Amino acid sequence: MPLAGKGMLLTSMDIDPANEAEFNRWYDREHLEERVAIDGFLEARRYVAHEGHPKYLSLYSTETFDVLDSPAYRNALASQTDWSKANIARFKNMIRAVARITISRGQGRGAALGIVRLRPFAEGEDKLRSALREKLDPEKSDGIISMHLIESDPALSKPITNDPSVPNPGAGDWFVLIDGTHVNAISTAIAARFTGPAAFEWGTQITAGVYNLMWDLARSDIRSS
Repeated sequence: MPLAGKGMLLTSMDIDPANEAEFNRWYDREHLEERVAIDGFLEARRYVAHEGHPKYLSLYSTETFDVLDSPAYRNALASQTDWSKANIARFKNMIRAVARITISRGQGRGAALGIVRLRPFAEGEDKLRSALREKLDPEKSDGIISMHLIESDPALSKPITNDPSVPNPGAGDWFVLIDGTHVNAISTAIAARFTGPAAFEWGTQITAGVYNLMWDLARSDIRSS
């Protein structure tokens, strides 16, 4: 599989423009490296929206899904720095998905990413997954490098800034990730495979967006620094 590991943490958020410079400085100078350094984390990627919401998106790959509920990760969540606490408190429209990588086709990663958020119908998960396995073929579209499905765990996928007692109907949503060479290729693929008559049965599309890569960090980068 082109995606490293078996687990993925997806986070996405908006930030007030007045705090955006500080938010990006924190993410680039502390947060990404801090997370990748956790035992079992392999790499992370940061994106900014070309077309979509929320504006910022990060993907963290882990060796196994269990890493995302491990003592090391839970300890990191419970031991945030003051800089982290200040920035996390400013998140708006937060999405946090703790997910299993269930389909991954193709090879490599692109400079642009498409993301389609899906909500499976009750009892329709197996049929939706089967339908997506056919759709997620990167060789059918020019400029598409690889395509993936991640499935959120409803119990673990909750924004850390929200009251845990508040219902979160999207906690079990799935996300299709489309790696491509440029944003136009991504937009074309989403239109061709996930829009109108090309949409799927057994689930509902919640949102779709196109993002540009800001930068990525692998665990090996930390070790060599």
